[in-house]
Amino acid sequence: MVRLTLDLIAKNSNFKPRKEETTLQYLRKLTHINFSDRNIEAIDDLSLCKNLSVLYLYDNHISQITNLNFATNLTHLYLQNNCISCIENLSSLKKLEKLYLGGNYIAVIEGLEGLEGLRELHVESQKLPLGEKLLFDPRSLHSLAKSLSILNISNNNIDDIKDLEILENLNELIAVDNQLLNVKDLEFLLSKLMKLWKTDLKGNPVCLKPKYRDRLILASKSLDCLDGKEIKSMERQFLINWKASKDAKKISKKRNSKKEDDSIPYISTFEAVHHILPVYYPQVGKPKLLFISDSLRYMANENAPPENSPDNNPKVIEETRVQTRGEVLAFCNGATGRPVNNSAALSTTIP
Repeated sequence: MVRLTLDLIAKNSNFKPRKEETTLQYLRKLTHINFSDRNIEAIDDLSLCKNLSVLYLYDNHISQITNLNFATNLTHLYLQNNCISCIENLSSLKKLEKLYLGGNYIAVIEGLEGLEGLRELHVESQKLPLGEKLLFDPRSLHSLAKSLSILNISNNNIDDIKDLEILENLNELIAVDNQLLNVKDLEFLLSKLMKLWKTDLKGNPVCLKPKYRDRLILASKSLDCLDGKEIKSMERQFLINWKASKDAKKISKKRNSKKEDDSIPYISTFEAVHHILPVYYPQVGKPKLLFISDSLRYMANENAPPENSPDNNPKVIEETRVQTRGEVLAFCNGATGRPVNNSAALSTTIP
């Protein structure tokens, strides 16, 4: 196992202390260490390097982040393309500004609590199991809410980024080659990220949606660059005017529709005067309509006719009722082609 040790650093060809300096003195004032692509598998105790500010360890075989608690002055940490599966042991790095973890095996963005000065986070292209996607721990997002300005989450099978709305100072969002599909979710996110001026979403299914670019430009007042293409002021103003015109037409259409609805009475005169009765003809299969006047309908129901009816004589009512029933039965018999029971016909035919 190749470990990054003080001896290994001292043997580095770039290790050049002054003549009057000892190795120990040089290590204490060292600010940059570059051991990228050296087959490093673990980080040893480097606590003598108190002033270390930049550490390059990308393209190695490191599986765990360890022994960095001493590096309280560290501002840049490059650990991309290693074998790291968990973000851990970073809470002491209070001055850390840039963290590069792309190309590892990380499944959850976590362990970033306390890194309130972190401005850039790069976690693109994680080597995840088939079907899994990169997730975000809400605690870490909350910790980065006010500091993070650049986030790279490309190529991680992500299908939802609404949780990123908490990153109120985000300036750049790079999320290419994911599984983002919903334009409304992106509109919501961009409307919340008031300082976002650049985002790249190429390679997502959402890019193929109708009016995708137009809708995102309208959703964000701060966006200046979308998918590598500048948003010009003329383009934005045209879309704003187009949307205003479209909204005005919708409002006008609603008003006109409401006026038309108000002008139509709820019950037409025809419906008030006539009772509509469906009669079915089996040989045709389509309903016909039988109209019975109000006076006949009251008689068939064995109710009194209206007070103003000229037929308010009991004898006339009874004779008319019998005649009406006979006519209905005869009509039903003729329509169906078979006899209809007297009482049943009237109960089903006349309400």
